[in-house]
Amino acid sequence: MPSLCRDCLTLFPAGARCPACRSPRLASHPELTRLSIAHMDCDAFYASVEKRDNPSLRDQPVIVGGGQRGVVSTCCYLARIKGVRSAMPMFQALKLCPEAVVVKPRFPAYTEASRAIRAMMEALTPAIQPLSLDEAFLDLTGTERLHGAPPAVLLASLTKRMETELGLTGSVGLSHNKFLAKIASDLDKPRGFSIIGKADTESFLKDKPTKILWGVGTATQASLEQAGIRTLTDLRRWDQRDLIARFGQMGDRLYHLCRGEDHRRVERDEKLKSISKETTFFEDTSDPDLLDGHIWRLSEQVADRAKAKALGGRTVTLKLKTSAFQTLTRRHSLSDPTQLTDRIYRAAADLFAHAPKGPFRLIGVGISDLAPEAACDLSHDLLDPDAEKRAKVERAADAIRAKFGHEAILKGRALR
Repeated sequence: MPSLCRDCLTLFPAGARCPACRSPRLASHPELTRLSIAHMDCDAFYASVEKRDNPSLRDQPVIVGGGQRGVVSTCCYLARIKGVRSAMPMFQALKLCPEAVVVKPRFPAYTEASRAIRAMMEALTPAIQPLSLDEAFLDLTGTERLHGAPPAVLLASLTKRMETELGLTGSVGLSHNKFLAKIASDLDKPRGFSIIGKADTESFLKDKPTKILWGVGTATQASLEQAGIRTLTDLRRWDQRDLIARFGQMGDRLYHLCRGEDHRRVERDEKLKSISKETTFFEDTSDPDLLDGHIWRLSEQVADRAKAKALGGRTVTLKLKTSAFQTLTRRHSLSDPTQLTDRIYRAAADLFAHAPKGPFRLIGVGISDLAPEAACDLSHDLLDPDAEKRAKVERAADAIRAKFGHEAILKGRALR
């Protein structure tokens, strides 16, 4: 069985340890050198960046997220051992792991690290499809002639470079399509390298729960269970026409995925359609000052992401979820695209002023109708002569934060 040493990148026929460096960190599989579709997922990315930049956090459980009323954005593996998970209310996370250190997200730092990883990927293949700052699909088909090594070796070299040059780790899933590659990358975290070959696809998927399938969320899973479908073995018993008749287009997708069939290509730079951020409250609230503070912070986070991607949006969206779980969405189109916190906040705050009264359990802000940075914030509002001045102040504040840290300047409303 072909084996690859993930430490020194030696390929060898078989063995429990690398014959060159004696490392036990191996990737072994009959199809090791023939598979070329991969998914690379950084390990606890935000928390790992925080630990790298602040060595005093290295041996402590770290939670990245908001305050007592916020939610967990992500956490390190020490916190996950205690049961902390992403999107968990902060109060619950701190009950499970009271010794955790809570840090606020620093999106400029995460974006910088993501760009460095992307540059390493670009050195291997142009066929990269980012899914977020910390994960991407790669198609390495045909790269062996260029680099003189099969895709598995290139992927191992990528994670090795990430670790030695950036101080960050990642887990790789290697397979024959995107669906299985993404599943594989989550099998052995952190620092994992998992392989699902064509020959073992059926045996791997057998009796797996339906929630493992791409696109199957809580609602779809409940619908499947009502039909007596709990595992992929159950799903494979259904005829394709019957699945389509019962579940529509989703039924056709389920038919193929439960058999490990996925013909989606790795699409380079799939066009981003929107940028948004939302937060769920521990307790439903109607407090206007508290909600206004959240609108500002969410607008700031959306603006930070837009600036990092050199984009802006013409349409501002406000999302609210009531205590009765009713979702309300309001939109406002601007005269030109923006990436400024001030303009996003003012549009979202105006939408909120005309929204039904709470209490609310969730609030979100987003921008869409995206455009390049060069097309943003070009017009001047004659009805708001101070708008240009505020824009200059925000750009200056961005420059100060980039040099001295995100907390160097804070708006008073951000503390509400």
